[in-house]
Amino acid sequence: MLLKEKARERKKTGLFVVEGQREIRLALKGGYQLKTLLYNPNIIAAQGIETISGNASIEVIETTPQVYEKIAHRGTTEGVLAIAQSKPHSLNTLNIKQENPLILVAEAPEKPGNIGALLRTADAAKLDAVLIANPKTDLYNPNIIRSSVGSLFTNQVGLGNTEEIIHYLKNKGIKIFCAALSASKNYVDCDFTKASALVMGAEATGLSASWLENSDQNIIIPMQGEIDSMNVSVSAAILIFEAKRQRGF
Repeated sequence: MLLKEKARERKKTGLFVVEGQREIRLALKGGYQLKTLLYNPNIIAAQGIETISGNASIEVIETTPQVYEKIAHRGTTEGVLAIAQSKPHSLNTLNIKQENPLILVAEAPEKPGNIGALLRTADAAKLDAVLIANPKTDLYNPNIIRSSVGSLFTNQVGLGNTEEIIHYLKNKGIKIFCAALSASKNYVDCDFTKASALVMGAEATGLSASWLENSDQNIIIPMQGEIDSMNVSVSAAILIFEAKRQRGF
């Protein structure tokens, strides 16, 4: 299935594949429009499909086990997948209602697993938005959906280049905290109770000069071992939940 394998096809058609009952339900909850449901009757009964969709306008197709095995991305998807309509993710589509939003920014993340983990953490902390600067990977890559366990659909996600996102944050009066090694302050000594954006760079290269030049405060997580960095999703989780702690959750 080209939608599963080719980002170009997903971009051209505006469609993508969602696998698994939980992921499909989260997509529906997140306001995504499902076009088609395909299921393997050896794994899930037709009645179960009706429970998932709850919408007669969704096309439902029963497949053979052999066909389903070929179109499924992974073996254990509870026998059902959906073709869904993607959403726009430009910054002007974001609807941030809070007076003091807490936002995560990730610049040029490459690994789908890391993006998925960042989205899971953002969902767990109920962040106001996740912004991805200079994205290197298609947001609807099946590996992102899988590793996010469907939390791609429960977060507000905005895409743009670094300059656009910096302008967006400054225009909204959101303070920029950049995770960086130089000129940095211990993250526990920073005030995240006001409108804040926590900005994470790529593990290999860190943040670009534009972020560091526009940073209100560089922040660091002190380390006691031999290495000077952690996985980006782990670092982001530490910073996010410190900010949530300061805000009284």
